[in-house]
Amino acid sequence: MLPVTGAIFTAAAWLVGAQWTAYPPSNTNATYTNPILDGVGADPFVVKVDGLYYMTYTTGTNITILRSPILTDWNTADIKLAFTAVENTSYAYSLWAPELHNIDDRWYVIFTGNVDNESPSPEQDMYCDFNCPAVNHRMFTLESSGSDIWESEYAFKAQLDTYDQFAIDGTYFQHSSGLYHIYSCWHSAYVSWPAMLCITKMSNPYTVSSPLSERLIISKPDEPWEKTPYNRTVNVRLSSNEGPQQLNNPTTNQSFVIYSAARSDNRNYCLGLLELTGPDPLSPDSWTKNNASCVFYQNPEESVYGVGHASFVTSPDESQWWIVYHGMRDYATGWSARTIRTQDFGWDEVTGWPVFPRPGEGPFEVPSGQV
Repeated sequence: MLPVTGAIFTAAAWLVGAQWTAYPPSNTNATYTNPILDGVGADPFVVKVDGLYYMTYTTGTNITILRSPILTDWNTADIKLAFTAVENTSYAYSLWAPELHNIDDRWYVIFTGNVDNESPSPEQDMYCDFNCPAVNHRMFTLESSGSDIWESEYAFKAQLDTYDQFAIDGTYFQHSSGLYHIYSCWHSAYVSWPAMLCITKMSNPYTVSSPLSERLIISKPDEPWEKTPYNRTVNVRLSSNEGPQQLNNPTTNQSFVIYSAARSDNRNYCLGLLELTGPDPLSPDSWTKNNASCVFYQNPEESVYGVGHASFVTSPDESQWWIVYHGMRDYATGWSARTIRTQDFGWDEVTGWPVFPRPGEGPFEVPSGQV
């Protein structure tokens, strides 16, 4: 996740050893380099609709949608301001990690917001185990006025019920048994660390139906690579699971949650993997975690660090899968070093798991079918 203060944006001036499926080349000599958007950018979410790509990402003060026929260059994209933070509301500050989801022929933007500017009162902060500037973060939704992602207007719909507790980076998880909300959560209102992944059932895209007693923690940052610094033992401060994203293998129909681990302003930020291996997303026995290591992580040889908070989309001709993520070059500057990047990935033919590349800056071949 991210604090972006005074949002900086351009296009932007607005603002191991896996056997994997190799995809065909793009049939062009064209290449691109990372990042794919000039300026600071984090928490990218990309969706493809009718041959066009739509991206939203964290600005901090508003929700902006970009539109482009090209996945690998967003600097000349069309820009739409969908929503602006509203003073004296629970979403007046810290508009983080927006996502665009089409559910029942409407587009829903799910996003994080905050009633204060990362500055809870001393009367509230004193109850936290650690300093807790994020204690009042909650999840919210916007709803489109129609079925068209670009022509629609977007209006505030609801705050999602997270039991009056910390919640960031929420996403929708769509399953045959219904719709679910997966988000980064705390054990209780003032525990403040670790940040874990919780899942609850929804009756529609703006209503959580699970009571607190049925909220399920599906992942805790217990592994050394989920802590900051690596293998921190003194306490659980900065131990984090966040940025969950559903990824389905189109061949095997396996469902995964790819999530970010460790600290988003740190070079060790990386991606972890959960697989739904049982029939009930609200059963702890239905989730299997890859405890061994990150599945996508820093590449010092190419000066790429702090890679995480990803989304997934196909190439223009549907033959390739691409990961869109943020990463850093100058990691010492923390959150302000993050930029938006993309690379293609494959699928392991034995396990069905995604096989992500080593992050780099390129040049790489453009997506197949991109002109």
